[in-house]
Amino acid sequence: MISPPKNLKITKIDAIIVVVLVVIAGIVLVRSGTISPELEDIITPSTEQQQPGETIEPIVEPLIPPESIIPGYMRSVSPEDEGLHFDKISVSREWWYYSVVFDETSELAGWTASVSFNHMARSDLLGTSKPDMMIITLHGPDGEEYGGVINKERGLGILKQPTLQAKTPGVSVTFENSWAEGEAPEWFIHVQDDDIDQNHEIILDLRFFAPFDAMWTIGENSFDKTNRNLASYVFLGCNVTGTVSIDGQSYSVHGVGHHEHTWSPNLVTKGLINGWDWTHITFDNGWNLYFTSYYNTPQYISTKTPDINPFGSLIITTNEGDTVTSLNNINPEIISSDKEIFTFVSMPQDISLNAQPGIAQPLLNTFDISLNIDLSFDNSYEKIWKFPTYVGMKIGRNVVSGTITWNDDEGEHTVDLNGVGTMWSMRAFL
Repeated sequence: MISPPKNLKITKIDAIIVVVLVVIAGIVLVRSGTISPELEDIITPSTEQQQPGETIEPIVEPLIPPESIIPGYMRSVSPEDEGLHFDKISVSREWWYYSVVFDETSELAGWTASVSFNHMARSDLLGTSKPDMMIITLHGPDGEEYGGVINKERGLGILKQPTLQAKTPGVSVTFENSWAEGEAPEWFIHVQDDDIDQNHEIILDLRFFAPFDAMWTIGENSFDKTNRNLASYVFLGCNVTGTVSIDGQSYSVHGVGHHEHTWSPNLVTKGLINGWDWTHITFDNGWNLYFTSYYNTPQYISTKTPDINPFGSLIITTNEGDTVTSLNNINPEIISSDKEIFTFVSMPQDISLNAQPGIAQPLLNTFDISLNIDLSFDNSYEKIWKFPTYVGMKIGRNVVSGTITWNDDEGEHTVDLNGVGTMWSMRAFL
């Protein structure tokens, strides 16, 4: 046997180095799975840590509905996409829309706000010669209502500038003293009603921040969307902060909102789209829902939603934001309506909505997912253009209740859904 040299001595520093190397080696082996510590030592608190009579509740992961497979290009929005499109001869209408539900931390808790800058086609408001439109509405849970809808002249050439003006890239749109500016993920809007509400003075200064990417709802099959004549995208779950002033009284607000941008060509006429129902909802559990349904048959002929609805959309995002469930088999049924605004034409009051994935999503269909909710206008503003325009709009606060169900390897799941949203319906006679 070979003996170590008699003069070899282990110093204190050598001993420390050996201990450090052993500890490091142990950590590497544990993380690699070669050895594992006793699970009981990790997940079971010691008697010193656990108080007498205390029970340790297991961590329960929140239920999240099955996700749709969304290609990356369907969630990508460029500054050019956000900017002006109606400068093209082939694009006749374009709007930038913002809505928000103020939460319990706000001085206007439970209120909703809707703001829209609309460059309408001249034929949309036939006979008015005022196709530039602005929407500003505030609705409270106890019947409070402020704002309204106004449309003004566009003008021609350099002699008279349009009321609504826009630039590109990014959002840069003005309507008299109101404006919206910014690029994803952040926009600022300043809105003052001027002569929209004859009885009150309202001013909104709000910041919208989108923590998650947009979703294309129309034109999503094209990579170069900004050059399309028909397209629409939406940002859901926006963090909204700012102030609302009503008749000189300022309120600090915070809530969850959405931002939508849409443009369409001359070919999409009022005769082709005779109405729509639209809503953005914030549920109590933190989820968001976006829904649109378009009617291509005049209501005096049929109130039934068409079986083929290529422009209809329903998107659910959870409080995680990145999870998206898109349902394209949408079946809304109008349960009750207001009084007639035109002969045989009424604005909806209550809508029952059922939605499923549809044949375009075979993977999502395997979960047997189904959404069933009821939407009711709780408080709304109505604007009617009579002869020769024959267009009606209803915008305001809605309340929602229902369920979403699905099956997976762990069994059947049901989540109750209750929330508040903003809703916008339009009906045309011709």
